Amino acid sequence: MQRRAFLGTALAALASSQSIARAVQPADKKAAAPRDATGVRALGWELGTQAWTFRDRTCFEAIDTARMLGLTCIELYPGQQLTKDSAEIKVGPELTATQRSELKSKLASAGVRAHSFGVVSPSSDEKALRAIFEFARDMGMAGIACEPVMSADDRPGPAWKLVDKLTAEYGLYAACHNHPKPTTYWDPQIVLDVEKNFTNPRVGACADTGHWTRSGLSTVESLRKFQGRIFELHFKDVKDNIDHPWGTGAGEARGQMAELKRQGFKGAIFVEYEHGSGKELEENVRKSIEFFDRTAKELA
Repeated sequence: MQRRAFLGTALAALASSQSIARAVQPADKKAAAPRDATGVRALGWELGTQAWTFRDRTCFEAIDTARMLGLTCIELYPGQQLTKDSAEIKVGPELTATQRSELKSKLASAGVRAHSFGVVSPSSDEKALRAIFEFARDMGMAGIACEPVMSADDRPGPAWKLVDKLTAEYGLYAACHNHPKPTTYWDPQIVLDVEKNFTNPRVGACADTGHWTRSGLSTVESLRKFQGRIFELHFKDVKDNIDHPWGTGAGEARGQMAELKRQGFKGAIFVEYEHGSGKELEENVRKSIEFFDRTAKELA
């Protein structure tokens, strides 16, 4: 019985591996969308996507979509189904060495780089956070986006100390992300007040600009507060709590970009479009990319 169980497990693993291997081949054979990203490159930026934008599909399909739209990097998020034929396999530190290898192959074949991982919520569990950092390092990422658990007295306690320790150990950044009011880090000043307790240059901010609009804050003023602390952005243009194609919302999209240029920001800016699905979603993201490339060229 033990031998039968072993054989059954082995065959199931083989079938899963074969289904993933098939999915490595880009589903969409069309060439990547042409982009005039000369301004983006001149400013030292790279435009990618948070995989959450394409939460209506699998991770491999999100990578294919990023490629189709001409995006060159992606921030993976925990729990997204890896492939269409493997419902039980989710993106994250639980991926086996074989599954990680298949994911790396998929990214390489699409010409899309895994830049970072998140959003995660570190606690005082060192083993769990270490597994996240191990996964990020193994995937060749630059860092994680996170919202560390605060102590009961709203002070940076064990979770923040652990983040500080492991960023230094692994050489990766930890960028504190903001959700809308009344969540813990909704106001940039809260993040700054926490991070002033640390001198670690790898601890900074993941600026989610749309959530600032949802919280009644100015995106440009909030970015200004974070000057020198921004590692990455979840870029949005929100109006009436709904994502709009960039340049058509109330989030001062051009003003955000001008402020990033003023600061001399260099790094990844992620499309995170949180409304819609399917072709409509892809078209809204495409419009946002066109606005971004056009505006970057003007600013550069």
